[in-house]
Amino acid sequence: MISHQNNRENEPRMTFLTKWLNQPRLSHILSLDDFQDAARRHLPRPIFAYLAGGAEDNRSCEANRSSFSDFWFKPKVLVDVSTRCLETSLLGHQYAAPFGVSPLGLSALYAYRGDIVLSQAARSIGLPMVMSGSSLIPLEEVAAVNPEAWFQAYLPGTWEESVALIKRIERAGFKTLVITVDTPVAANRENNTRAGFSTPIRPSLRLAWDGVSRPRWLFGTFLKTIRHHGLPHFENNYATRGAPILSKHVERDISNRGNLQWERLSRIRHLWHGQLVIKGVLCPDDARRACEAGADGLIVSNHGGRQLDGAIPPLWVLPAIVAACPDVPVMYDSGVRRGSDVLKALALGAHFVFVGRPFGFAAAYAGEAGVVHAMKLLKEEISRNMALLGITSVSQLERSQLMTQDQALQAFG
Repeated sequence: MISHQNNRENEPRMTFLTKWLNQPRLSHILSLDDFQDAARRHLPRPIFAYLAGGAEDNRSCEANRSSFSDFWFKPKVLVDVSTRCLETSLLGHQYAAPFGVSPLGLSALYAYRGDIVLSQAARSIGLPMVMSGSSLIPLEEVAAVNPEAWFQAYLPGTWEESVALIKRIERAGFKTLVITVDTPVAANRENNTRAGFSTPIRPSLRLAWDGVSRPRWLFGTFLKTIRHHGLPHFENNYATRGAPILSKHVERDISNRGNLQWERLSRIRHLWHGQLVIKGVLCPDDARRACEAGADGLIVSNHGGRQLDGAIPPLWVLPAIVAACPDVPVMYDSGVRRGSDVLKALALGAHFVFVGRPFGFAAAYAGEAGVVHAMKLLKEEISRNMALLGITSVSQLERSQLMTQDQALQAFG
């Protein structure tokens, strides 16, 4: 277990040193996409492919990004925007901006103590962070450094195993549980296989060369992890420790998820005493059923295009799901890279937005300082674009401030 006291005692010195070491590396990072290019150079090719890629032909992954181009702003001018407020209330908490960190699996593989780095960065900025169930650091350690973090669970196959895991999450102190419902089977991620990444990770000459040719990652992440914490394990798929990442039993441990049904979700609602959020909803009917089962919030997502290739971009269905569930906060996830993306999702009805891969790239490239830099970049973009749009609060965003090309041609053509 990580000591709060030790962390606080070391934080000023470590924060200054980290910022000093990373300043030259971060000075040329001007956008979230810059972190992806930097991480591509920093990470071994198989690990970068795992973080960056989607399923099969990457159609959903690419459509998530291009869907934001379907909508255009209608800015207002001559508005006093000298003071702007990004603060947003969500599930009883006040956050510094309307975005947070999506769950990122295996983050400790591409960034040293990745889950903790993401959690500490989010806490320092005043944003929510969702810890992934496919993580390599025990959930108790993340709860210790950020008691306000959320936990996203991939529930195991049997009810007894699910109960044990949920009780463990509750004992650790998590107050918000996110249940991901779009992963009944493992996706077909061919790009991972072509790049040399597999589950379990299989040692090979190609993988060894990829590691040796990336010495900063090799010594600063992988070997440092082995030295201080041993071989990484899947720590949070069950109530007990799972298989190591090199074990042939890994696939069995993470693939038994196909029997989660509505009846079990209702039972989970009765078992879990905190906030319950359902992630991976793309159909209004499913969204309504989730609310009827007791969900306190929904995250509209296609898993970043990493599950069913060809799944509809979440931005297209967001307004319909918001209309179907007016009494719960509907959040958005998938494809966000710019402050303008955040504003478009909010204008289409999202109460909040979650961002995944870019923060993973930032953590891989520059640790906590990188993630903080990424969060500040996104906050600055949101604030700047609010001024250019003619609004002073994110609560002022509405659908009428967006148009599609067809709408514009009909109105002004």
